[in-house]
Amino acid sequence: MANKTLADYTEQEFIEFIEKIKKADFATESEHDEAIYEFSQLTEHPDGWDLIYHPQAGADNSPAGVVKTVKEWRAANGKPGFKKS
Repeated sequence: MANKTLADYTEQEFIEFIEKIKKADFATESEHDEAIYEFSQLTEHPDGWDLIYHPQAGADNSPAGVVKTVKEWRAANGKPGFKKS
């Protein structure tokens, strides 16, 4: 995923990426750690990976819920969204 931005992903592709992170579906722990870091870099959200692992009380930390949160935050902060399907 090097040099990619959030706008390079459709919402569905990013949901699948989050699912993979949540399942730790990587060959090594290092690859999993890199994916978590990449998630934070791509989203630019101030809560970073806490959106997945330590959500605010009542927040939906399902992959679709995380995407919704990221989408809303990016729109509110004038950042580009996901690629159209």
